[in-house]
Amino acid sequence: MAEVNSTGNEVPSNMTIYINNLNEKIKLEELKKSLNAVFSQFGKILEVLAFKTLKHKGQAWVVFEEVSSATNAIRQMQGFPFYDKPMRIQYAKTKSDIIAKSDGTFVPREKRKRHGEKGRKKKEQHDTNQAGMGLNPAFSGAYGATGHSQVPYPGGVMVPEAPAPPNSILFIQNLPQETTPTMLQMLFCQYPGFKEVRMVEAKPGIAFVEYGDEVQSTVAMQALQGFKMNPQNSMLITYAKK
Repeated sequence: MAEVNSTGNEVPSNMTIYINNLNEKIKLEELKKSLNAVFSQFGKILEVLAFKTLKHKGQAWVVFEEVSSATNAIRQMQGFPFYDKPMRIQYAKTKSDIIAKSDGTFVPREKRKRHGEKGRKKKEQHDTNQAGMGLNPAFSGAYGATGHSQVPYPGGVMVPEAPAPPNSILFIQNLPQETTPTMLQMLFCQYPGFKEVRMVEAKPGIAFVEYGDEVQSTVAMQALQGFKMNPQNSMLITYAKK
């Protein structure tokens, strides 16, 4: 914890990153899901924190399991255009409750900042909200299939026996049921030539992503193949059949 972050700020490297300059028009739950989708590529996320209060608008915290994940996220996502605004990211100045509890340094919030019943109630409500953020294990795969059936191997359940030739449109499978077009756009627009995301409302768990040409779509496919939108779902990407 003695390392000082690369931005020169006197904030030690830690497992929690602080993000600001976020688009304030985005609904809270959508913001949390999108942040989870974008940052889960760097490692296991323990929780994503964002609040409705005026004081905390345009801000969020992402808590990783490993310091290295937080470090890579800061280096690679600094300035990333998230909902049309560049993210500003740094290590969090204070340790998140979930980390403090795990290493034994947790002090109830009302003893640090508040005195009396009001502070205790707010802390309990916060904990209750976080408990409800757990991912639903029922979303283990598209159409109820298990994660193992999504692995691209010869004869695999979800892989066509005669795969489509390389083209500009990608077919995405094994997405969590709660995936939105915006979440996918955040991931795929990082790569040159991105055009659009199309999802089929009647068929949750799949999507189509279009690029300018097959070279650009191939770059995105190789970069995001196996990307985990959540711990249960590894993205399976193939070329779309035309």
